[in-house]
Amino acid sequence: MTLATDQKLDTHGLSATAKTLLAIRDAVLDHWERDVREHVPEARDVAGPVLINTLPAFFDNLAEAISPSHPRANATSHNNAAAVHGGERARMTSFKPDQIVHEYQLFKRAVLAVAQQHGLQFNAAEYASIEHSIDCAARESIREFTAMHEGMRQRLAAGLSHDMRSPLAVIANGAQLIGMSTDLDKAQMLATKITANAKRLEAMMEELLDALTFERTEKLPLSPSHFDMYALALSVQQEFNSLRSGAVELNGAAVTGYWCLNSMRRALENLVMNAFKYGDGKPIRINVDETRGRLILSVRNTGTPIPAEQHNRIFGYLRRESGADKAGWGIGLPFVRAVAESHGGSAAVDSSAATGTTFLIDVPLDSTVADAAGK
Repeated sequence: MTLATDQKLDTHGLSATAKTLLAIRDAVLDHWERDVREHVPEARDVAGPVLINTLPAFFDNLAEAISPSHPRANATSHNNAAAVHGGERARMTSFKPDQIVHEYQLFKRAVLAVAQQHGLQFNAAEYASIEHSIDCAARESIREFTAMHEGMRQRLAAGLSHDMRSPLAVIANGAQLIGMSTDLDKAQMLATKITANAKRLEAMMEELLDALTFERTEKLPLSPSHFDMYALALSVQQEFNSLRSGAVELNGAAVTGYWCLNSMRRALENLVMNAFKYGDGKPIRINVDETRGRLILSVRNTGTPIPAEQHNRIFGYLRRESGADKAGWGIGLPFVRAVAESHGGSAAVDSSAATGTTFLIDVPLDSTVADAAGK
């Protein structure tokens, strides 16, 4: 099984070199962690699951990138894992921009050193792919790191006024027509519409409260408890399959940790509903995995891919891309991001026509590290 961001669960189609590279993942990350703690002062007291961040998934993306038959051109293609790495560094550490560059340089050195120790030699094309991937990742991480420190978050007001305009208009017009009508049946029909749109507004306000809480405090209020994420995912799978048999598949194994049950359930349900909305009707797959003190929870669907230029924007509050023809308020994915970040982790996306669309929640097994590491 791989940890790549496209939810590839096996090594089928990967080159022999890629498979050997996957086998030394932990040795490379161990080497990198020792070097980073030694050479980057701000890394010395950072908890292991926070320090490792999204690098395991990025490492497995490297294995895909050096496989000629895999459609990933480099480890950052079709995904924003490197960008969320930079965002997590901004939120969870005291790293400076040059230290992010340094950690990627140390990462490349670790890959090459451990590969040499295990007799793994890269040909010119493989080496170029690794070097290009790491350079791209450093740039994307720095870009997001800088954006977060400059406070470049999208605001709520424009989207809020736009999305609430429709139900408010129905309520106002319906009330006016009831006042003018002498037909009881028509008045009852209008009252039903008013009630339905009032409920719609109520649901919007509930989600908005979550959004405003996150925007104000940079962290959602959590109630952590110890539970098995696979059991939670199984419950969500059964819930959706009761409505449409076989619609959701579940892979993985038991992963226990300290998270907020209600928030994680809502985040997972949002991802599954999003997969239904934008998928092509084929089964959706949930996968539950863990590595190096972190949970990797992902939801994959097939269908029209998300353009690369939208990979970071879709997590912005109330973002609706032009031409979108799906119903929705634009708050689901930002809420997923808020849940992941409030647990001390990140939310990422990988999307291409060849591999489908996968959304990932990558967080520490113990969400209390967010409190310990938060600045």
